[in-house]
Amino acid sequence: MSSCNGNCASCGSTDCGDRKKESLLADMNPKSSIKKVIAVVSGKGGVGKSTVTSMLAVAMARKGKRVGVLDADITGPSAPTAFGVTECQGANEDGLYPALSRGGIQVMSINLLLDDPASPVVWRGPVIAGAVKQFWTDVIWEDVDCLFVDMPPGTGDVPLTVFQSIPVDGVVIITSPQDLVSMIVSKAVKMANMMHIPILGFVENYAYLECPDCGKKIDVFGKSHLEDVAREFNLPILARLPIDPKVAAAYDGGLMETVNVDALNKAIEQIEAV
Repeated sequence: MSSCNGNCASCGSTDCGDRKKESLLADMNPKSSIKKVIAVVSGKGGVGKSTVTSMLAVAMARKGKRVGVLDADITGPSAPTAFGVTECQGANEDGLYPALSRGGIQVMSINLLLDDPASPVVWRGPVIAGAVKQFWTDVIWEDVDCLFVDMPPGTGDVPLTVFQSIPVDGVVIITSPQDLVSMIVSKAVKMANMMHIPILGFVENYAYLECPDCGKKIDVFGKSHLEDVAREFNLPILARLPIDPKVAAAYDGGLMETVNVDALNKAIEQIEAV
């Protein structure tokens, strides 16, 4: 039928040849323009996912692209800290404008909307997921070439909402070199596969510590098992990032746009190819 909108509940026909699965994708704000969406995920917390997300955003911006960061970690938001922003640009009847970093990266996070950034967000899962969805529907993202979504760890309400509501073009999985990485990474990979989202590869954070005196690489968290996992799922390792106090200091000081992100060049090439 020419008038079919894909919602079978709106039609009385039981044998329509045009019957198709109803899309759960949310409508982007009409004033927004986003060419590509990349979700940055991890199977567990504490692997530096938000740090890597901000580094990917900086690396992409240095390629001359217009970049946005959607902080989907509602209960543990940190993107504003990384980029040194404290408030949104404003709002009108069309929607809310995200904060703008010194280097022009657009940032949206729940912490930009709280009177006190230190106040906890004590919400149930569906409310949290709804807030993330509104960052897509109500925020005006201006001419963004690549929007990075900093996901909360795990495979719960928010990751499910993002994968179902936002047209994600690819996933980058952040890991660390620990014994349990095989099981945790497997969960993240399998969820992305279940949602039919392409996985671009792995970034291993905290991969080693380089001695400032002799340059020796020290495996602080033990020998990495990521190569075995990458081989199992036939996925590339895009980068191995060291423990770097300078990066931590830049993150805490809102100066992530000053850090060296050359180690992520392969990851950026993979993202640009999507």
